[in-house]
Amino acid sequence: MMPKSLTFMIALVIIVSGVFVYLKNASVVPPRNEIHYGVTYSVFRSNELGLDWKKVYDALFDELNVRKFRFVAHWELTEPENNVFDFYPLDYQIRRAEEENAKVILAIGRRLPSWPECHVPPWALALSPEEREQELLEYMSAIIDRYKDSPALLLWQVENEPFIIGFAIQNCGALDTDFLDKEIALVRKYDPNHPVLVTASGELGLWNNTWKRTDVFGTTLYRHVYNADLKSFITYPTTPGFFRAKRTFTEFTTGKKIPAIIAELGAEAWPIQRIVDTPIEEQLKRMNLERFNNIIEFAAKTSFSEQYLWGAEWWYYLKEVHHNDSLWNRARELF
Repeated sequence: MMPKSLTFMIALVIIVSGVFVYLKNASVVPPRNEIHYGVTYSVFRSNELGLDWKKVYDALFDELNVRKFRFVAHWELTEPENNVFDFYPLDYQIRRAEEENAKVILAIGRRLPSWPECHVPPWALALSPEEREQELLEYMSAIIDRYKDSPALLLWQVENEPFIIGFAIQNCGALDTDFLDKEIALVRKYDPNHPVLVTASGELGLWNNTWKRTDVFGTTLYRHVYNADLKSFITYPTTPGFFRAKRTFTEFTTGKKIPAIIAELGAEAWPIQRIVDTPIEEQLKRMNLERFNNIIEFAAKTSFSEQYLWGAEWWYYLKEVHHNDSLWNRARELF
């Protein structure tokens, strides 16, 4: 007779293996021709690369035929002085999106895409934490009031990967979940007609805390990154099935089924320093046409039929500054 302890261990292995296989295959992979692509676009990123932000944005319409966008309302650009607003860049983006019948996710809050992750105008840094939070809520209210009736608006994104573990904590500090809930409640109060999107890291941590707060869930997906702890570049050892399993596990454990998208699909070079300070050979080692294609094929095998690429400003930078249009032309094929 087999010992009870051994019987238990075998049964446990069988159960765990069965659950893993079920989770890995449970989410349906959309047909390749049913995946809809968009891009993240921000004036902040264009400025970092020394580009004319308007030319970059217009080229996304005129040359790439992009019609799905995630815009970023960086606080320090839109309210450079207390109660002094510069709405022109966002107005221009929204107006052109309306003219082209494009759809827009508009990201608001303090923690938003682009390093240093948390974006606060200098005047607000001088305030107490409580005063700064109040000013942020007032800023968000102003953005919501200005754009909530736009026919281009699809979703509001509140913060960016708020539950990510460790990343940029030196700039952002620890997460205040109560304040995050206040931000989400504020958006729903001032615009009950548009859903809220909250995002989470695809590779790091669980999705449950994000999933239970949001109307639409957004994951990031990065294949090749720089790991500060290891002091080296790495490729995440994940598979498309990992993302399908994670989505199914989250639905099962939260008891909540909601739409889910890839809100940030990394398709840009990830150097150690600023891109403009990085030799072009190093940039193309970190992201090139082969890697771009591999990332697109990888993401196509996840369970997400809507995917927003990150890196459009850099593709334009490669084309205009370094006369390399390989990624720009490949992106055109997607749209």
